[in-house]
Amino acid sequence: MSTFRRRKLRPSKALPSNVTPLRKSDWVADSSNQMRPRNRGIYLLPNAFTTANLFCGFFAIVQSMNQRFEIAAIAIFVALVMDGMDGRVARMTNTQSAFGEQYDSLTDMVSFGVAPALIAYEWVLKDLGKWGWLAAFIFCAGAALRLARFNTNIGVVDKRFFQGLPSPAAASLIAGFVWLAVDNKLPVQDLALPWVMFVLTIYAGITMVSNALFYSGKALDVRYRAPFGVMILVILGFVLISSDPPVALFGLFVAYALSGYVFWVWQKIFLRKKKASDMLSDN
Repeated sequence: MSTFRRRKLRPSKALPSNVTPLRKSDWVADSSNQMRPRNRGIYLLPNAFTTANLFCGFFAIVQSMNQRFEIAAIAIFVALVMDGMDGRVARMTNTQSAFGEQYDSLTDMVSFGVAPALIAYEWVLKDLGKWGWLAAFIFCAGAALRLARFNTNIGVVDKRFFQGLPSPAAASLIAGFVWLAVDNKLPVQDLALPWVMFVLTIYAGITMVSNALFYSGKALDVRYRAPFGVMILVILGFVLISSDPPVALFGLFVAYALSGYVFWVWQKIFLRKKKASDMLSDN
C-alpha cells in the first residue's frame, strides 16, 4: 500500500493593519475565466448625477447665505430630481458600486441634511434664538441618523417601504414651505412663520428617525409597461405642479410626510380587526 505524505500547512500570515483584504465582489473573471482584481475605476454616468446633486445642495447653502431663499429652495428640488436619477440610472445600466453608494449618502447629507437646516435657520428660525438653531440641529441630526440607518439596513427591510421619512422628502418639505411663503410674499412676523417653521422642522427631523413606513416607489419599474391610467395620472400631476409649483409641491410633500402615520394607524386598526375575527372563528 502506497503511503501519502501529508503536506504540512503553514499558518497564514496576518495582513498588516493598513491593508484591507479583497472581498468576493472585488474580483471579476477575464476572457480566459481567470479571476483578477476588479478595476478600481468609478462609473461616470450615475456619479455625474450624484455630483449634480451635491452641486445643487452646495448652491442652496450659498444662496441662503445671500438671503436668496426662493432660489435656494428651488435648488433643493433640483437636487431631489438628481438624487432620483442617479439611482435609476445605476440600476438601469447595471453600474451600481460600493463607491457610488457611499458617495450618494455623503451627498444626501449635504443636500438634504445640512442645506435645508441652514435655509430654515437663515430664513426665520434665527429669530427664535437658541430654539431656532436647536430645531435646525434636530433636523440635521435626524438626516444623519436616517442615512446611517438606511445604509445598515440595506437588504434587511422591505424594499417597498422606507423606514422613517426619507431625507429628500423631509428636505423638500422644508424647502417647499420656504418657497411657498416667499413666492406669496407672506409676512413673516404677522403670521408667526418662525414658530410654524419650528414645528415643521422638528416634525421632519423626528419623523426621519421614526419607525413609520413610507412608500418607496421602488416597486414601480419604468422599464416595463404600465396601465394607461398611470399615464393619465402622470399628465394630471404635471398640470397641477405647473399651475402653481410652490403650492402643489408643498401640498404633495405634506401628504407624503403624513402618509406614514396614516398607514401605521390603518395597520393597527386592520390588525386589530383581523385578530378579533380570528378569535371569533376559532370559537
